[in-house]
Amino acid sequence: MTGKSSPISGIAMIVDDTPGNLALLSDTLSEAGYRVLVATDGLSALEQIAYLKPDIILLDIMMPGIDGFETCNRLKSSPETADIPVLFMTALSELDNLLRGFDEGAVDYIVKPIRPPEVLARVEVQLTQSRNLRRVENALNNSPFSALAIDSVGNITWLTPGGIRWLDEFLQKHGLTGQHDVGSPLPKPLLDWINRRLELIDKSESFESYRAGAGFLAKIMPCQSAGESLLVLEKHSGEWDLDWVRSSLGLTVREAEILMWISRGKTNKDVGLILGSSPRTINKHLEHIFEKLGVATRAAAVSMVLQRQQF
Repeated sequence: MTGKSSPISGIAMIVDDTPGNLALLSDTLSEAGYRVLVATDGLSALEQIAYLKPDIILLDIMMPGIDGFETCNRLKSSPETADIPVLFMTALSELDNLLRGFDEGAVDYIVKPIRPPEVLARVEVQLTQSRNLRRVENALNNSPFSALAIDSVGNITWLTPGGIRWLDEFLQKHGLTGQHDVGSPLPKPLLDWINRRLELIDKSESFESYRAGAGFLAKIMPCQSAGESLLVLEKHSGEWDLDWVRSSLGLTVREAEILMWISRGKTNKDVGLILGSSPRTINKHLEHIFEKLGVATRAAAVSMVLQRQQF
């Protein structure tokens, strides 16, 4: 009788030019359920990763050819491999190099001589964090919402694929050009709005939604990381956001609905049929809308909503 095989814990790559270290780490990770890839230098590791992407990399610092620092730098410079967590392996005499390792993008380190329980614990922690981040990004990429993080001057510090799409469409909508990568500033119209509000951020509050042009919705709030803010982005297909119309203009839900149908060219009779009210009742609601908005006509009321949706 054949039993079911245990699920793979993940794919781990070991990059080290010392056979003894490779054997010990390979046995340790294999016994823990990991699929193990091995390389004895940085270049061969990069070549393997082009065919099979590991979930985590254990990288020796001192190797022939390109060392661990350069290997890590190349990994982090490529969008295809930048998200792979890298753990440096170093001897006690090389600890001074660790700061450079973190500068290159490593997330943790293992001090030689290697202790298998410590290796497994550090690998598990980093894989859990990496997987949680991917879950969040997948959820954002498959929802109406996108997100990005910015520093205190409005430069992007974190960006999801959905955020890239939102910014692409935003630039196109406003006839702008530019790039949006980590380290680059936000488009100027959006940056101007954010800069006026960054100084007002209260760690206990989030800001109300902001219309970043017709169909584009943005909301800024503080991050847990000091000096960063989170920008939650949403794009609408052109449908009115009745919740926003109601709250921003001080209307009731029914008044917001009536104003939406009026914007589509419906008469009082049409709106009454749609909403199950008499034309006279619709007219009374319109009078209240005009009074609240300080306008005298339907066109002026609709125009006010459209203007509020623009910068």
